Amino acid sequence: MRSGQRLSATALVFMLAWLLGGPAVAGELPDFTKLVEDNAAAVVNISTVRHRPEASGPRSRDEQLDEFFRRIFPPEGGGRSPYLRPRSLGSGFVLDSDGYILTNNHVVEDADEIVVRFIDRRELSAELIGSDPRSDLALIKVNADDLPFVRLGDSDSLKVGEWVLAIGAPFGFDYSVTAGIVSAKGRSLPTELNENYVPFIQTDVAINPGNSGGPLFNLNGKVIGINSQIYSNSGGFMGVSFAIPINIAMEVAAQLKSTGHVSRGWLGVVIQEVNKDLAESFGLDRPHGALVSRVLEDSPAEQGGVFEGDIITSFNGHAIDLSSELPHFVGRAAAGSTATLEIVREGKQIQLQLKVGELPDREDAQIADGAPTTEDSTRLGLSVENLNAAELERLGIDAGVRVIDAVGAAAEAGIREGDVITKLDNRDVASVEVFTGIANDLEPGRSVAVLVIRGQSPLFLPLRVPE
Repeated sequence: MRSGQRLSATALVFMLAWLLGGPAVAGELPDFTKLVEDNAAAVVNISTVRHRPEASGPRSRDEQLDEFFRRIFPPEGGGRSPYLRPRSLGSGFVLDSDGYILTNNHVVEDADEIVVRFIDRRELSAELIGSDPRSDLALIKVNADDLPFVRLGDSDSLKVGEWVLAIGAPFGFDYSVTAGIVSAKGRSLPTELNENYVPFIQTDVAINPGNSGGPLFNLNGKVIGINSQIYSNSGGFMGVSFAIPINIAMEVAAQLKSTGHVSRGWLGVVIQEVNKDLAESFGLDRPHGALVSRVLEDSPAEQGGVFEGDIITSFNGHAIDLSSELPHFVGRAAAGSTATLEIVREGKQIQLQLKVGELPDREDAQIADGAPTTEDSTRLGLSVENLNAAELERLGIDAGVRVIDAVGAAAEAGIREGDVITKLDNRDVASVEVFTGIANDLEPGRSVAVLVIRGQSPLFLPLRVPE
């Protein structure tokens, strides 16, 4: 087809679309103007002041961006002490007429002064009421009355594909509006401490530095999330953004308002994902649940009868499909409350009830090291050695053997030199002799679970027994 013919055909298609259904199609697209007009005044820009001079050394990408914008928009009076000026770090939104404002913890962390700027250019100093690094939330308050405030929605009823809108200050450009859809729910983003207590909302709304702490609205003009993170290789928006569900945020805000800190539920288990091979090893019909690889001493889980190798499939009636879902439900449970767990143990479904503890600030790490004693080999491709009493005490275990070489099936399973094996095929490994006996009894072709301690963490690995 010639180019002229193609153009004529294209024009005909657009004309038919306009005549037959163009206005109807256009009418299905959302109009955000009224939503923005009604809610922009309740969104604020948050800046901080740090009186301590910043440490010397290479500047971060954000600091370089700050300097770039300072050169384009120099401070009034030509001042040359930028760390003493309020630095625009993020956004927030007013929760009520009394002046409570919700934002991200990383926006106000380590601030000596917090400055809140409203759409009418008023600037008010804010007091930090409380912060929670685990959820990256902070509650601040300004001394003002009759402030405009947002309406709150229900993030639990949010559906993938819904239109959502963000208002914030990306790169310091106040009251920028971006829109998109909900891409997914319940996303897990572990922190540096490998903690995961927020089931994030994933969107394709354009979020950039400065949007942090700003509201995410649904089409009804209600806040259903707090923009918190982006996934990016460049430091800028790449189509993947994450927001904290407002239901979880308000639970945190209520505790910050009443006590200044947050209490979370705690079981005292280390868990891992269940893959296809592990599911077969534990007699599951499909991969699901959270596999318990360690039960901490004197923890609520130990006192409630949870054992290593148990697979938690439900918590208080909430089905656990992925292991990352369990901390979301446990963290929201009140310390001291009674929880019902459904677990799979040795292929059987059983129910446990236990008292939920309070999440401690820090858990002790256990590190293994020591010298070899005896050695043996098995048909699994493993050479192992016994541990002495001092080594067992350091690890906090009663028995186990250390891997000094892994080849063949063992290497393919991911077992490494230095791993300490405490269970094989769900049976305790008390010594090299016991390990060898269990290994020799395994049926060829089966997938069996091997519980190892690697560094500071326990880990189940599926091992296929050679034919």
